[in-house]
Amino acid sequence: MAGRIGQESVSEWVEVTQEMINKFADATGDHQFIHIDPEKAAMTPFGGTIAHGFLTLSLMPLLSSKIIDPVTVSGVKMGVNYGGNKVRFLTPVRSGKRVRGRFKLLEFAEKRPGQWQQTNEFSVEIEGEDKPAMIAEWISQIFV
Repeated sequence: MAGRIGQESVSEWVEVTQEMINKFADATGDHQFIHIDPEKAAMTPFGGTIAHGFLTLSLMPLLSSKIIDPVTVSGVKMGVNYGGNKVRFLTPVRSGKRVRGRFKLLEFAEKRPGQWQQTNEFSVEIEGEDKPAMIAEWISQIFV
C-alpha cells in the first residue's frame, strides 16, 4: 500500500435516484423541499430536486466498493472510519444524475502493530459536470 501513495483509483458510475434521496431524508429527518418535492424544487435555481450534501458524503463506502481495479490488503480483520478532513460540497447532485468516486491514497502508516491508518483524497464526480460534487480527505483504519 505504501507504494501506491499518490496513485488514483476510480469507481464505476452510480445513479443517485429520487428514491435514494427520499430514503436519506427519512433516515436523517431532513425533508427540505429541495430534496423531496420535485414541483417546488423545479422553481429554484437547481431546476429540480438535489441530493443532500451528507448523502453525497455518505456514498464513500458504496463508491469505494465499486472501484474498478481494487487493491486488497491480505489478512484484514476489519476496517473502520476514523474521520474526515476538509469536506467541501461544490456542486449539487441532481436527482437522476450518475456519480463516481475518485480516490487518491495520500498516506498509509502503521499506528501500532496490526493497525494501519490510511488517508485518501476523495472526490465525487458528476457525469457531464465540470466541477465535482464534493471533495474531502477520508481517514480509515485497517486492522490485520
